[in-house]
Amino acid sequence: METIKKIIVQVASDAVIEEGQRLTVTVPPKQLHPLMKALHGKEQLPFDYLISLIGMDWGDKLGVIYLLSPSQDLTRELVVITTTEERENPLLYSVTDLYETAHLNEREVYAMFGIRFINNPDMRPFLLDDTWNGFPLRKDYNADPARNPVTVISSEVRDDVPRIMEDENGNLVESTTRVFEKDDYIINIGPQHPSTHGVMHFRTALNGELIKKIDVRSGYIHRGIEKLCENLTYPQILHLTDRLDYLSANINRHAVCMCVEKAADIEVPPRAQYIRTIMDELNRISSHLLAFASHCNDLGATTAFIYGMREREHVLDIFDKTCGGRLIVNQDVVGGVMFDIYPDFQKDVKAFIPYMRKRLKEYEVFFSKNPIALRRMVDVGYLRREDAITYGVTGPAGRGSGWSCDVRIHKPYALYDQVEFTEVIRTEGDSYARYLNRLDEIEQALQIIEQLIDNIPEGEIQGKVKPIIRIPEGRYFQSVETGKGEFTVFIESKGDKNPYRMKFRSPSMAAVSVMPLISEGEFLADFIGIGGSMDYVIPDIDR
Repeated sequence: METIKKIIVQVASDAVIEEGQRLTVTVPPKQLHPLMKALHGKEQLPFDYLISLIGMDWGDKLGVIYLLSPSQDLTRELVVITTTEERENPLLYSVTDLYETAHLNEREVYAMFGIRFINNPDMRPFLLDDTWNGFPLRKDYNADPARNPVTVISSEVRDDVPRIMEDENGNLVESTTRVFEKDDYIINIGPQHPSTHGVMHFRTALNGELIKKIDVRSGYIHRGIEKLCENLTYPQILHLTDRLDYLSANINRHAVCMCVEKAADIEVPPRAQYIRTIMDELNRISSHLLAFASHCNDLGATTAFIYGMREREHVLDIFDKTCGGRLIVNQDVVGGVMFDIYPDFQKDVKAFIPYMRKRLKEYEVFFSKNPIALRRMVDVGYLRREDAITYGVTGPAGRGSGWSCDVRIHKPYALYDQVEFTEVIRTEGDSYARYLNRLDEIEQALQIIEQLIDNIPEGEIQGKVKPIIRIPEGRYFQSVETGKGEFTVFIESKGDKNPYRMKFRSPSMAAVSVMPLISEGEFLADFIGIGGSMDYVIPDIDR
């Protein structure tokens, strides 16, 4: 960290450095980009992975919090904070030239807080229509429904892109450009649910049968969960996190619980830790089975879809008997778990392990070596390791490009530092690598469960928790490995029973953001299969 401090002092002379669990640096807006550039270009262990970009309203000032890490060592994390100089026309310098994942994230901050980013080539609001009045995550937002009446009239999609750029003399120039060229042939893929895995809208320019350019549009089911969290207590918030990536509901909830528990110094009993870890891995298996099934269905293999759903039903039955939930696994609570395991839990889980292994072999014979499947996945949708990092693509998709990014390995939580398992990594970077990674991760999940299922200790399932939970004033982060990748919870607390600001880092948003890159030059017929290999889920984006 001493080297990092030297870089900060050299590049940003007015920076304020705070030491804590994570080194935190606050810089004036004009020193932000030079500092980020120096950290990104650091010779050893460059901070080339932007984990989270968080818009903030501190009342008197608007700003952004950046959570950074070296892609080669995810245990090192750095927080960079900056604020705008004014509130009426808030401007900050973009970091899109350093981190591709910043494109959509900065557009989201613009939609929610009104901060425009200088040199971002596309300053259209993301997740909200550009006709929306006001900035919802500002503290002074007027939520009067009359300001934004509900309409069923379809609005025209604008093709002009506003932006504010800095010229060679340092002057700011506002202009507009076009998303597509004037003579481009454009089709709409989505926002109907089938094959886009939710209400995602890809405006696609074609060159014959080949994809020329894609414009990603989301927000069709945006529910304002981060805004709702500001008026809810921490136990109430858990019910909303289940509904982000609903296929990793238990893991999302686990992340929020751990963030609150660490902040409030709440101890979780060992029995609850075992139950949480086992349930997380069952949830991962369920998520990967649906990913396998839907991806195969995207490629036309209906039978494979039925097989995947058949196995997933066994996991959902275990969830149902444990807590009454199947898709939304409302098991974790702050301090432990809500329900103890039922009498035959261990018996059912142990019976599922050999059954699932047998089915994995069946998948390999039936579909994984099918010549049509290979033709549709091998060398299709290529994602380089460097692009996975700069776009923040984690999970099986990132590891399919050779990037070691499993949170359970690098930043272990729960019982992951007490079990042995292999991080599944492939270097081919294509749709087939991503497909195989999920099947192999099911086997690794089974191995984790095997090591825990016979060793669940007796004892309490909930620790001591006050009736009203307040966490100390401060900023808190917690990452977990969901079925889609790194999911991060950020809480800024003022010491109240509800958060001042809550932000969820969506692995699906990163997966969607890279779709224009990995689809360019591919056949239109392969686009749906490429999307299936990325395994994004839209409510995780439309927070």
